[in-house]
Amino acid sequence: MIGEPAALPLLQMALRVEQDIFVIRQRGREVAAVVGLEHQDQVRIATALSEVARDLLRTTGGADVSFHVDAGADGRFHLRADLAPVSPLPDDRYEPQSGAVSRLVDTLSVLTVEGVTVVRMSRRVPANAPTPTPERLAEFRTELGRTAPGSALDELTVQNGQLISALDEVRSQRDELAVLNEELAETNRGVLALYNQLTEELEETNRGVVALYAELDEKSAQLRAASESKSRFLANVSHELRAPVTAIIGLGRLLTDSASDPLTDEQGRQVDLIRSSAADLLNLVNELLDLAKAESGRIEPELAEVDLRPVFGQLRGTLRALATRPGVELVVEEPTGPALLRTDEVLLGQVLRNLLHNGLKFTERGEVRLRANQNGDRWQFEVSDTGPGIAPELHDRIFEEFYQIPGATRVGGTGLGLPYARRLVTLLGGTLELASAPGEGSTFTVSLPTGGA
Repeated sequence: MIGEPAALPLLQMALRVEQDIFVIRQRGREVAAVVGLEHQDQVRIATALSEVARDLLRTTGGADVSFHVDAGADGRFHLRADLAPVSPLPDDRYEPQSGAVSRLVDTLSVLTVEGVTVVRMSRRVPANAPTPTPERLAEFRTELGRTAPGSALDELTVQNGQLISALDEVRSQRDELAVLNEELAETNRGVLALYNQLTEELEETNRGVVALYAELDEKSAQLRAASESKSRFLANVSHELRAPVTAIIGLGRLLTDSASDPLTDEQGRQVDLIRSSAADLLNLVNELLDLAKAESGRIEPELAEVDLRPVFGQLRGTLRALATRPGVELVVEEPTGPALLRTDEVLLGQVLRNLLHNGLKFTERGEVRLRANQNGDRWQFEVSDTGPGIAPELHDRIFEEFYQIPGATRVGGTGLGLPYARRLVTLLGGTLELASAPGEGSTFTVSLPTGGA
């Protein structure tokens, strides 16, 4: 909580004439930028402000506008804008441009605060923005106080002041005064014409922004539907393929059984090839099914207290047989101390086994090493290898489904292992990151919370 100083507004403004709408939009965007909102959110709240301000100016004759930063119940800070009408609202059913405008902010409502009716809107401040302590809020107020609204009307105010000073100095020169008055009138007409043009452009921009965000919402729904369809397709196809592939493997095993008729050497070689290919296909089908389950949310972690030492011992025993290259050593370091965390032991084992298997496939000499250490309230699992390394521009791509690094380092596989591992880590409430460079090997780091997801 930031305490009592949060009640002091960051900025206060008055809405009385149409020109104030342009200024309120500009200042609202400046306040949003100062507290740390991203550019798109700055545009959203500024657009919502100008739309509601225009409605209040038409229905109540104006409002007093103030900006605040609050600590919300969700643990996040919020930029709040209050518009207090200068006269009563039309009726109790008043809704400030609800619908499209309400999608531009997190909250939009009409409420009574200490007997005063207020139209209130708010937007969450990003978690990575500077924490708005009382001292930082004071700096925000100072920074906003140093900036003045920049518009065509500001220029007119300056010209009016200069004209008054000139009139005081040359009051006796009536002819020149008439000329100056005519010039001022012409300037006023030009500024008003410019303002009318800016107002029309602003209204058109607002309509475009509202329409754009409505279209983005529709596209997002379409993408979610497409992703769900893809997951259902992968699951259905995987189930349908598993039965015939399993049958092929079983028939191949029968052909090579000692109780069956003997095969020629060529027949035996071809049957072995069939069995090997079928096993690879079954592995692909299983990985597709696992990935489909993860994407559709059908994998639910079963959290329990897990001792890492037996988990590491099992990994050391089951994967040692895969380290068949004479120049490659598999090293699984024993965790020190009470190595306990709350997680799903099966899913964690799948992630670490996948990363170790991946390292053994790509490492021709040196070692593949697994180590773990506790850092505060998180456990860090590092799987490092001395393989060829991965270029920085490919770090994100290797987590894409079916992608494999091209070139001489490419080995057999489906390209589904790493995407599946990252999804499992996400389900466990953690992250999976990569540090690698060509010729320097690779290190995959899994970070999990000690207390579970």
